Formats: sequence, structure tokens, C-alpha cells
Amino acid sequence: MNMKILALGACSLLALAAHAQAETLTIATVNNGDMIRMQKLTDDFTSKNPDIQLEWVTLEENVLRERVTTDIATRGGQYDILTIGNYEVPIWAKQDWLLPLDNLGDDYDVDDLLPAIRGGLSVDDKLYAAPFYGESAMIMYRTDLFEKAGLTMPESPTWEFIGEAARKITDRDNDINGICLRGKAGWGENMAFLTALNNSFGGRWFDENWQPQFDQPQWKESLQFYADLMKEAGPSGASSNGFNENLTLFQQGKCGMWIDATVAASFVSNPDDSTVADKVGYAIFPSKEGVDNHGNWLWSWNLAIPASTTKAESAQKFIAWATSKGYTELVAEKEGWANVPPGTRTSLYENEEYKKAAPFAEPTLAAMDAADITKPTVDPVPYTGGQFVAIPEFQGLGTMVGQLFSAVVAGQSSVDDALTQAQSIAQREMTRAGYIK
Repeated sequence: MNMKILALGACSLLALAAHAQAETLTIATVNNGDMIRMQKLTDDFTSKNPDIQLEWVTLEENVLRERVTTDIATRGGQYDILTIGNYEVPIWAKQDWLLPLDNLGDDYDVDDLLPAIRGGLSVDDKLYAAPFYGESAMIMYRTDLFEKAGLTMPESPTWEFIGEAARKITDRDNDINGICLRGKAGWGENMAFLTALNNSFGGRWFDENWQPQFDQPQWKESLQFYADLMKEAGPSGASSNGFNENLTLFQQGKCGMWIDATVAASFVSNPDDSTVADKVGYAIFPSKEGVDNHGNWLWSWNLAIPASTTKAESAQKFIAWATSKGYTELVAEKEGWANVPPGTRTSLYENEEYKKAAPFAEPTLAAMDAADITKPTVDPVPYTGGQFVAIPEFQGLGTMVGQLFSAVVAGQSSVDDALTQAQSIAQREMTRAGYIK
């Protein structure tokens, strides 16, 4: 008996010693559903890697961007793994702020990554981040409300149709908003949607000489359309609503339509989370009548390693696990195929089990294939990016403009005043940065 106690005591001491020697990775991530799900499944990783412990810092999207940008620019070293977008990856990699992912393992299969996603995360053919999920943008709509109103979603809807449909299915007495759109200020929040909207109206942020275009008719028309639609068919408090807030509204049956990231499809169609799971249809991002340009964007949330970390080897092990085919299979086993992270691997869209379980698989891939970040606008531009402008200054400039446009939705400013201020700010910032001589 005493020997057993001694043996157990020795095992406990060994376990404590192993835990004390374990390396702790601090991971900064966004509070989106797929990331929350990943945290719940990380026992699979730590059981295979007992010498690595994980510490999560989970933040709202705007806060995450602010903190990781500050940390990496100052080489603060708070985080060992960052969750960042395909906007940041090439910019930061060229500044030597990120480490290349050159040791993800023989079975990782880098060539299986969707070419457009992989290309956006590579510099000089080196991968600097691994995609956790990829997305474009599309319409999610209530098929029951459309049927009740006698509406049929076109194969290629126009904004004119969307506006009319949104107003028609709005039912304030029953707390149903015809449409939910991002209103929360931020370059990756309301400006992601509004940039895509303006692109689809034939507009652009800058002309070929980097002159701001907020004084052009396309911005006036697109922003006025958005402001009127939000007022007449959107939810109250829309200026505070971003991706997560609108997701909740749609899941609760309070949105007739929602135009946002394709990654939301698995959450609005999941009966465990959504009250309207069996009443959701999907369609391509709208275009303006007479303008041949849908506002499909191309985005991915990715895991990257800051150059300031001292734990690069362990960090690559975790990233390889979290973005592998094996992780996809783990989610499918635990949560079902419909809930696996989408938009990163060719093999997923060739998987019959996934296509059978996920009615949104084909619309998602079609939306991603329709996105062209090298030519996001009708008229020529000196930049790339769909819902963003791929220059370092856009992060600050986009957020400032986003605050102006959010104030329009809140009723604190007019469309004309917001555009005048946006033009002035953009002119000043682009001149200061040397784009405008």
C-alpha cells in the first residue's frame, strides 16, 4: 500500500515537473465562432504535445487588430502566435515582422491550399501565415419570408432588387428587419462591407494617381443607398453592429437578409444555434444595375508567428495542427462536416461528405472564385484588395473613414458631410505618406 502511494506520489511529481518544463504559447485570436470552437478542441493538440501549453487571448475584432499591430510594430513579444488577416500578412512579412512557415511537417500538404488564399499569404514564394478559414461575401436570406412576400431571389441580384425586397419583408411589429448590414466603425468592420458595396457601384478609394475619390458620384450614391436602407429596413442600433452582432440577429430570426462573410453560413444553418436553420438561402453579392462588378471580397483569418517570439518551433507545431486536414477531420468528427472551417483547402470542396452536409459549400466556393483582388474595381486603381486597400496606411485611414460613416447610420451626420470629411482626411493622410506629391 505504501509502495503504491509512493509510486503515485512519484508519478505526480513527474507530471508536475513535466508541466513546469512545458513551454507556454500565448495565442492572440478573434472571438469568432470558428476560433472559439478551436479552443474547445485543443486538448487533442496538448495530449499529443504534452510539452506545450496554450494560453489564449481572445478579443473582439477591432481590439485584436489594435493590440497585435502595436505589439508586432514595437516587437513587444506578448504573443507567440497571431491571428491576422490577408491584409496584414504580406505587408508585415516584407517588414520582417513575421517568420516564414517552413517547417509545418511532411504531411501538411501546402499544395492543397486554395491557390488564391495561399498566394495572398506568400511573399517571394514563402508562406508567412497559414489559413484557418477563408471567405468571400454573399447574401444569406430567409426563404420563408421571401415566399410569403411573393419574392424570388435572382441568380445575379441587383442592389435595386435587394432594396425593394428588404423594405417589403420588413415587419417591425414582429421584430423582423428586412436586412442586417455592418454599421460598427472599423476598417475591417463597416468599411469592409462599404468598400465592397462601393466597388459594386463602380467606385473606388483612389484613382491611378492616389487621389481620393470620396467626392465622386459613386460614393455619394452607394453611401446614400446604404444609409437609407439601414434606416428603413435595418435594425435599431445598427451603428454598433458588426459581424458577430448581425450573426446573432440573423440566428434569432430578426433579419430577412444579411450580406456578409460566407463563413457565417455554417452558423446560420446550424439548428443548435439558429432558429431559422432550415429557412436559409444563399446568393452572390449584389451588383448595381448596369455595373458589371459584384462586391465579392477575399479574406482569410490566419495564424502567423511574430519575429519577436522565442518559441517558433512550438508555434509552428500548433499552427500545423490547427490548419491541417487532420484538424478538419477532428471538427467533422466532433461537430459534423457542416461546421468545419471553410475556404482554405481544395480537398474540402472535393469531399462528398462535406458537400452533402453543407448546402452552402457550392455558393461559398463560387463567391470565392468570383473574387479578384487584383482587379476589385471597374476603373483602374494602383492597389489590390477587395474590401480593403493593400497599403499600410489603410488600417488607420479606413478606421477614421469608418467612424465618419458609422455616424451617418447613427443619425449624427449627413452623407454629404461624411463624404466631405472623408475626402479631406484621405487627401491629408495620403499626402503625408508621400503617395500624393
